[in-house]
Amino acid sequence: MTFLHSILSKIRGEINIKKLTKRGLVIGTNLKVMSGCIIDPSHCWHIKIGNNVTLAPRVIILAHDASTKTFLNYTKVANVTIGNNVFIGAGSIILPGVNIGNNVVVGAGSVVTRSIPDNSLVVGVPSKVLCDLNFYLEREKNLMNDENCFDESFTLRNKSLNRKMKINMIEIAQKFGKVYII
Repeated sequence: MTFLHSILSKIRGEINIKKLTKRGLVIGTNLKVMSGCIIDPSHCWHIKIGNNVTLAPRVIILAHDASTKTFLNYTKVANVTIGNNVFIGAGSIILPGVNIGNNVVVGAGSVVTRSIPDNSLVVGVPSKVLCDLNFYLEREKNLMNDENCFDESFTLRNKSLNRKMKINMIEIAQKFGKVYII
């Protein structure tokens, strides 16, 4: 990595996974980390992340809590484990000592203060289990139809995405309350 690339990465809010794994962070395969995420750099060896995990923008994973440092001269540190097939929504915070099970969705903006069982959808501050993940996915699947599902041509990956396509998508979202995109 060049010096310039390193500076640009920091400006963009990108984290250096290679550096964290050298320090002891354990990650499985197919980890997707979006911009602005923070994985506790000072205690990353206390963090284990499973396979097929997505960290949406601005997710924070902490293994330490310095709230006791001023008063007791010690910082609390606890392990964090994130299972397989986990999606952590934008702006969520995972606190020290949390174990997130397999097949879990953490809603955007959640603050996870306690461990989460397998197959759960959790949301809120502090986060609470809203429902079983399979129930949530089945409910969403039942809302999908030919009119409110869009293919990859409706994403920014498509250089020819145009204003007409965007307006169409907006109108369908107004009609159904939301749309689904591949």
